Amino acid sequence: MLPDPSEQINAIIALYNQGRFGAVLEQGAALSKQHPELALLHALMGAANAKLRRWEPAIDCYAKALRVKPDYAEAHNNLGSVLQELGRHDEAIACYTKALQIKPGYGDAQNNLGSALQELGRHDEAVACYIKALQIKPDYADAHYNLGIALRALGRHDEAIECYTNALQIKPDYAEAHVNLGSILQDLGRHEEAIACYAKALQIKPGYGEAQSNLGSALQALGRHDEAIACYTKALQSNPAFAKAHYNLGVALEDLGRRDEAIERYAKALQLNSDSAEAHAAKLHQQALICDWETLAADAAAIETLGISGQSVSPFAMLSLEDDPVHHRIRAERWAQEKYTRLELPAIPPPSIKPKRLRIGYFSADFHNHATMYLMARLFEVHDRNRFELYAYSFGPNYNDAMRSRLKDAVDVFHDVRSLSDKDIAEVARKEGIDIAIDLKGYTANSRTGIFAYRAAPIQINYLGYPGTMGAPFIDYIIADKIVIPDGLREHYSEKIITLPHTYQVNDNTRAISDRIFTRAEMGLPEQGFVFCCFNNNYKISPKEFDVWMRLLQRVDGSVLWLFKGNKWAEQNLRKESRSRGVDPDRLVFADRMPSPEHLSRLRLADLFLDTFNFNAHTTASDALRMGVPVVTKLGHGFSARVAGSLLNAIGLPELVTTSAEQYERVALDLATNPETLAEIRGKLLERKNTAPLFDTERFAKHIEHAYQQAYQRCCDGKEPDHIEVAES
Repeated sequence: MLPDPSEQINAIIALYNQGRFGAVLEQGAALSKQHPELALLHALMGAANAKLRRWEPAIDCYAKALRVKPDYAEAHNNLGSVLQELGRHDEAIACYTKALQIKPGYGDAQNNLGSALQELGRHDEAVACYIKALQIKPDYADAHYNLGIALRALGRHDEAIECYTNALQIKPDYAEAHVNLGSILQDLGRHEEAIACYAKALQIKPGYGEAQSNLGSALQALGRHDEAIACYTKALQSNPAFAKAHYNLGVALEDLGRRDEAIERYAKALQLNSDSAEAHAAKLHQQALICDWETLAADAAAIETLGISGQSVSPFAMLSLEDDPVHHRIRAERWAQEKYTRLELPAIPPPSIKPKRLRIGYFSADFHNHATMYLMARLFEVHDRNRFELYAYSFGPNYNDAMRSRLKDAVDVFHDVRSLSDKDIAEVARKEGIDIAIDLKGYTANSRTGIFAYRAAPIQINYLGYPGTMGAPFIDYIIADKIVIPDGLREHYSEKIITLPHTYQVNDNTRAISDRIFTRAEMGLPEQGFVFCCFNNNYKISPKEFDVWMRLLQRVDGSVLWLFKGNKWAEQNLRKESRSRGVDPDRLVFADRMPSPEHLSRLRLADLFLDTFNFNAHTTASDALRMGVPVVTKLGHGFSARVAGSLLNAIGLPELVTTSAEQYERVALDLATNPETLAEIRGKLLERKNTAPLFDTERFAKHIEHAYQQAYQRCCDGKEPDHIEVAES
């Protein structure tokens, strides 16, 4: 007769508790030969194999335990954990369910079932499981923590915060809970509180790379870039293969203008995680900014699929890389779905009575000396105050400059809301009864789209900042015109289209222009010779238009190309590209950044503005036209590729709007080689700039006000948003 194995089992349990998993397997194998009927022994060996990440042997051991004891709830649960680790979620769920059938009050199995469902994106079901686990065991810290994760995924942020707080009350040294609490506070814009959470996690667990990386992100959000970089560096010292930390470091370096280093970090993140679409898109955008066309060309296939399949990407980064409104909409919709659709506040009841004065809320990070304000400042001043009450919500830096002061003087109410969360900003707008919320940022830098996901007003409109669809169900309208969004292209926009009669772009007809008279010599331009110019941001330039520009320089003796000096790498690359096309790099002249009034004055030195294709000149085009410099553009397909066409039509120069690269080149060459033709065009431009709709702010204000009233009237009538065409007044 074999001896009682209980003492040997207890010894093996002691080895397991000491973390001596190899010894557990060695002694367990010997004992199992004598006692194959010991389910507990097989389960112990399964657990030891799992600790050693020997998944298949672990599965075999649990299977043996269950053959001996089919109603062994713990073995079903632990087998489920191994299967879940292997990504076999359906099998894992079946194991947890079986464990709960055997032992309904099994809190661990409920928690694990929730975890498996959550990994499948079945967050509501996961929440129900965690709640059941907590009903069984109210002080179950892991279940509180997991419930917080699921609630956050559902956009229920306040409840998630409560869950993480509960977990920490039970287990104060729960470093992961401190990090997740910090992360959600950071998402809500509560950066100082987030920093405290990450610091606490690092006190508990000094080598915690995720806490270091997240701390860096919070510091970066507050503009503390050097401290952020130090955090990312520490995270990477702990774990050099931490792809997210490489990406975050890239973002910080990008913000500091260290674009070459940023590209290296994005490339490293992509090397470590080839599925990181955010790193891939960021890398491509930075390469566009430095005009690294060779690398972009090698990545052409990725450009066509990035954000279309796999992970979503920020839509703005891709606008200049391809002119495809179908892809632009897909990217925007996928981005909105992933980032914003689960943010909720109670629905705003539809208005029953139209107020005497509509309250218009303008939301932006750019209420300072910025292109947005250069365009819009006068509109705020000429709005009909008998019919409209203006509110400005600023979530950008507090620059006390001239444009910010001008805005404050123009609006009824100005709020600096940068320290508030998106939800809190939306609630402020709701309490103030905003009737129409205007998002002036869209998906551009420093945007706060979450404000609109929470629904700040009954009507929400995408205007001016982002030249494309936001693909978001909470944005009701986009303001456009018949050029930027013709009827045949409406299907590529999720919003309903408000079509203004001339151009969507507002302009300030009181824009300050310096009295200073610049000379060509001061600007590094030749005293004689034709000056082509393009002051668009460097990322908008591609080989397609650059090829045309170089041919124009070759065909127009003594001509030069005057470009915006965005960064040293772009300047170097563009000079290299000109040389490769047989053009002396010295014929490219780069202009430094200059205050707006001086920049406008120096524009008089240019003869002809050459537009970019996928992403047209916007403010830079209207600047040129304002100063009497003709603009030649090519009409593309997406919003961003049609803006200059809109502006030229609004000033009465449709003959400068072309539809192919060949026609674009012919028109530009004709103007550059026929002084009489150029003089005629310049004459028209100078004659019309004070009378044409493009620079008539008062006329524009009436049109956009009609649009606001029509959109609000539909809402009052209980009608869904629909396309609105504003008639000429």
